[in-house]
Amino acid sequence: MKKFNYLGLLSLLALIALLGLKTENKGLYGFLGFAYYVRYFFVTPDELFLLNVRKASTAAFICQMISLIPFMFLGHFIYTTVQAVPFAFALSFSISIFVFSFYLMALEYKESRCS
Repeated sequence: MKKFNYLGLLSLLALIALLGLKTENKGLYGFLGFAYYVRYFFVTPDELFLLNVRKASTAAFICQMISLIPFMFLGHFIYTTVQAVPFAFALSFSISIFVFSFYLMALEYKESRCS
């Protein structure tokens, strides 16, 4: 029996982009990038894959925590104090998603070259 790859569930976040049609909020279309994760429904999660996901998620978490502080200060100087917090969290979340995605892709590429 094939193991279920939970990483594919991140692709469900792409459904948020449909709210962009209803609300006319063009910022929600960025969630279409999560459609990339549909491919992981077809990947069997072995030990090396799980290790690569752990490495990528650890790096993404560290980048998010480190980037939150400068983005908070940047948001404070660009916006009012009330808007600084959502600005900082949105940017640090975006950074962590990019770091996770690109680091995982790099690890998968490295793995495919070795085998």
